[in-house]
Amino acid sequence: MTADIVPVLTDPRLKPGPDLLAEGRTMARDWRLGSCNFLIETGMPSEAAWKRKAAAEGRVMQHAHIGFRSVDRTIAAIGEVHEQCRKAGVRVDRFGITLDWSMGYPQAMRAKAARGTGIVLTGPEDFARITNAASAAAHFGDFMLGLPGAVENTRAAIAAGATAIGNLGQYFTFRLPYWDDDVATTEATVTALGLIAAQDAEILVHSNLDDGFAGLFIDMACALGMVLLEKHIVETLIGAHLAHCYGHHFSDPLSRTAFHAALVRVTDTPGTMIFGNTVSYQSTPAGNYASLASYLMADILAMGRWPSGHAINPVPVTENQRIPDVDEIIDAQTFAHRLTLHAPFYDPVFDWSKTEAMADVLVEGGRRFADAALAGLAERGIDVDDPAALMLAIRRIGPKRLEALFGPGATGPRGRVPLIHAEWARELNHKAVTWVAAQKRMEAARNLTICIGTTDVHEHGKYLVEQALEGLGVAIVDAGVAVDPEALVAHAAETGADAIAVSTYNGVALRYAQAVKAAMAARGLSLPVLIGGRLNEVPKDSNSGLPVDVTKDIADLGCLPCADLDEMLSALRSIAPVA
Repeated sequence: MTADIVPVLTDPRLKPGPDLLAEGRTMARDWRLGSCNFLIETGMPSEAAWKRKAAAEGRVMQHAHIGFRSVDRTIAAIGEVHEQCRKAGVRVDRFGITLDWSMGYPQAMRAKAARGTGIVLTGPEDFARITNAASAAAHFGDFMLGLPGAVENTRAAIAAGATAIGNLGQYFTFRLPYWDDDVATTEATVTALGLIAAQDAEILVHSNLDDGFAGLFIDMACALGMVLLEKHIVETLIGAHLAHCYGHHFSDPLSRTAFHAALVRVTDTPGTMIFGNTVSYQSTPAGNYASLASYLMADILAMGRWPSGHAINPVPVTENQRIPDVDEIIDAQTFAHRLTLHAPFYDPVFDWSKTEAMADVLVEGGRRFADAALAGLAERGIDVDDPAALMLAIRRIGPKRLEALFGPGATGPRGRVPLIHAEWARELNHKAVTWVAAQKRMEAARNLTICIGTTDVHEHGKYLVEQALEGLGVAIVDAGVAVDPEALVAHAAETGADAIAVSTYNGVALRYAQAVKAAMAARGLSLPVLIGGRLNEVPKDSNSGLPVDVTKDIADLGCLPCADLDEMLSALRSIAPVA
C-alpha cells in the first residue's frame, strides 16, 4: 500500500483515546454494576467468575437464544425455558436475545429509525426486565457496543446487572442505514469500553468473530490474528476483559476444535459461547438433528479437553424455517445436556494430533498477522497505542486490504495463499464452481454488467453470487455492504450497469426494494433489480411481531426475487437471452 492511503486511515476530528477512556471512567462514578437474579442466586460477582467455576468443575455450560420480537414474550420465554429445563435436570446458564439493529442509533434517533426483526430496549428498567427474567446470565450481544448508541446501551445494561456486553466485532463491519460518521461511532465505542473497564466487577466485552473481520478473512490464521488485535485494543490498551464467540461458519469438526484449541492458547479470558453452526441446517427438523449433533459433539469434546468457559449453543432444529418456539428451545437444550453425558466416551476415538497441528498453524500465522498489521499501521502513521486511532484505522482499511497487506500466507497470482482456507470461503467456492459447471453456456452474459450490494453486514451471500457471476463471465461492479438504496442506484448509474443485484438478510427486504425502485425513478433510471437472501419483513400492523415472506410483494414491485442461484440464472436470461 502506498503512503497516499494514510490520510484515509486517520481523522483530525477524532478525540484521543486516553481522553475518551477518561470520559468513560468519569461516567462510571454514576453508572455502576447493578444487581440481578443471576448474580444474587449464584452469589457470584460476574458471569466470568461463574464461567471459571464451571470450567474448574468440568461442567459444560449451555446458552439459549430467544428470537421473539415482543419484549413480554421474550421475558416469558426466558422464564419458561429456564424453569422447565431446571425441572428436567438441565442447567441453562445464559440467555441471549435478538435485539433490533435500530438500537445501534443514539437513543434520540431510534423512534424514527427503520425497524428490523428484533426487540428494542431503552433505559435500565427495560434491560432489568431481561436480567431478572431468570436466574441465568443475560447476554446482550448485537447492536450494543460498536455503534453510535454504545454509551447509552452500555450504561443501561451495566445498571441492570449485565456482565457480558457486545458486540465489538460489529464495530469493524457494521454500518447503520444513513449513518456514515465513523468518528462518532468510534468515540462512542471507546467511551463505552472505558466505562466497562472502570467497573469493579469483571464485565466481559463480547466480540462475535463471525460478525467482524474474522468472518470475512479467507485465511483462518488471520481470523485468529484478529483475536490478538482485538485483545491488544481491549485488554492491553483499555484494561477491560475481552471474550470471543465463534462457530457460525465452522461446519467441519476439525476446524471447530482446532480454532478452539488455538483460541485458548492466546487468551485466558473466559469465552462467551460457541455459536451454533446454523448454516448446516439444510434439511427437515429431523434431518437437522444430525447437524446439531455434529457441531455440538465437536464443541463438547473441545471444551472437555480445553475448558475455556464458553457455553455451547444448541440451536433448535427448526431455525432454518422460522423463529423457534419455547418447546423447541427446550428440546434443543435437553438434547445438548444428554450429549454432554455421552461425549466423554468419544474422546479416546478422536485423533487430537490433527487438531493440535492445525492449531499450531493458526497460532503461529495469527501472531505473524497481528504483529505485521500493528507494525504496518505504525509505519503508516497510526498511533497503535491509542485505541481510538487504531480502531478507526482498522475499520477504514477493511478486511480485504488488511489481509492482502499483512496476511501470513505467500503472495500468489490471485492474492495471498491462505495457510488454512476459511471453511466458509472454501465451501462457497466449491458451490459456485459446481453450479457454474452444470449450466449451459450463456454467451450473452458476457456482455452484462451487474452492480451488487447488500442491505446489511452479511456478506457471504454476496460472495457466493459474485463467484457464480464471475464463473458465468458476468462483469461485476461492487457497491459494497450495508449500502443505502440511493447509493446503490447511484453506483449502478455511474458505472453503466445493466442490472442491480441485492443480497439481504436483516428483515427489510420489501422496504429496501421499494427504496431502490424509488431511487431509480428519481433518476429516470429503469434497470432490472434482482434480490435474494432472506426475503422477509415484519408487517407494520403485525400482532405477532414475526417476519413474513414478502417474495410476492417484491415481485409485484417489478423486481426479480431469487431464492437460489438457479432463479438468479433465470433472471439473467430474462435480461440477456441466450445468444
